[in-house]
Amino acid sequence: MSDKPRRTIAIWFFIGVLLAVYGVLILGAGIYGLFVPPEVAKPELHLGIWWGALLLAIGALYSIRFRPGRG
Repeated sequence: MSDKPRRTIAIWFFIGVLLAVYGVLILGAGIYGLFVPPEVAKPELHLGIWWGALLLAIGALYSIRFRPGRG
């Protein structure tokens, strides 16, 4: 047995990474929508860009705040 303490990784780090990945995907789809406008009610709002940027920002904050090895 080793006397070294076990290091754990907070679940919030993985949630942050997942939110960031989804944010990148949605942001990419929103940017694509600028060049190929979707057939939706209000395409001028560019909700994919806003939603993707929000998810990316929240995911980055969680990933930085709860990153492994922080101490």
